[in-house]
Amino acid sequence: MGINHDGKLFSSYVSFFMVLATTAFLFLACSSKEKGSEKSTSKKEGELKGTIRVSGAWALYPMMVKWGEEFMRIHPDIKIDISAGGAGKGAADALAGLVDIGMVSREIRPEEVAQGASYLPVVKDAVFPMVNERNPVLSALCKKGLKKKTFVDLWIDNQNFTWGDITGTASKERVQVYTRSDSCGAAETWAKYLDGKHQEDLKGIGVYGDPGLAEAVRKDLFGIGYNNLNFAYDSKSGSPIAGLRPVPIDVNENGRVDSREVLDTKEQAIKAVVSAAYPSPPARDLYLLTKGGFKEPTKRFVRWILTDGQRFIEEVGYIPLAKEQLEKNLKKLGS
Repeated sequence: MGINHDGKLFSSYVSFFMVLATTAFLFLACSSKEKGSEKSTSKKEGELKGTIRVSGAWALYPMMVKWGEEFMRIHPDIKIDISAGGAGKGAADALAGLVDIGMVSREIRPEEVAQGASYLPVVKDAVFPMVNERNPVLSALCKKGLKKKTFVDLWIDNQNFTWGDITGTASKERVQVYTRSDSCGAAETWAKYLDGKHQEDLKGIGVYGDPGLAEAVRKDLFGIGYNNLNFAYDSKSGSPIAGLRPVPIDVNENGRVDSREVLDTKEQAIKAVVSAAYPSPPARDLYLLTKGGFKEPTKRFVRWILTDGQRFIEEVGYIPLAKEQLEKNLKKLGS
C-alpha cells in the first residue's frame, strides 16, 4: 500500500510539473509570438516615417491636399506639409531643396532641367477665361463666345475695348483685364495659348493667386480674368463659383457657341477638355517636380499617387491621365 501510494504521489507530481511546463512553454511561445508581431507591426509602420514637404501651383493644390490626407491615413507616421504659392515658387523651392516636391502647372523649363529637375505629370487641368456673372453682356458672351484673337487683343496688345466692341452690342463699358502677379502655371499656360507668349507678356492688373484673381473679377462688374478648373467651378455643386461665369471659346470661329464648347458646368468643362473641344493649351498636364529623382518616402508617395491615388481624381474634380501615360510615369519613377 505504501509503495503504491508513493507511486501515485510521484505520478501526481510528474503530471503537475508537466502541466506547469507545458503552460509555461505556451505562455512563452505566445509572448514571443506577440512580441514578434509587435516587432513586425512596428517595422511595417516604421518603413514610412518623417515629413514630406510640398509647395507650388494653386492648380494642383486641392488635389494634393486630398492625396496627402488619404496617404497619411494609410501611413500615420508620415506627415505631409502642403502649401500653395504658384508654379514658379514650387519649382524654385524643389530645386533649392526647400521642399521635397514642387507642384508645377506648366511645361518644365529647359533651365530647370539643367538644374537637375526630375518630374512627372500626375493629372490634367485647364485654365478658363472668367467674367462677372452680372456682366451686362453675359447673354451675348454665352451665345457667341470669344475668339482667340479677342483674348490676344485684350491681354497681349492691351486694346482699350468696350464690352460692346467685343460682343457687337451697345455696351459702352470698358473691359477691365486682370492677370496673375505671382509666377504661376495658369498665367504661363494662358499666355502660351495666346500665340505662344509668356506670362511676362500679359497685360492687366496683377493679382496674387487663383483665389485672389477670382475675387477681383467677382468684385468688378466689367472685369475679365482666368482661373484654373477648381477655382472656376464649385467643388460640390459643379456650378461656376458664385459671382463668376466661364467664357466659352469660339474655337472654330463660326460666331456661335456649339454644344461641345459650352462651359456652364464643371462636367461640361471636363468633357470639353477630354474631347479636345477645348484647346490645349489652355488645357494642360500638372506635374510633380523634385531635384535629382524622387527619394523615399517621397518616392513611395508619388508611386501611390500614380496608382491607388488615381481613384480620388474625379471625386476632387480633376481630369485623369491616360492609362498609357500612367504606366510610362511608373516606369520612369523606377522601383
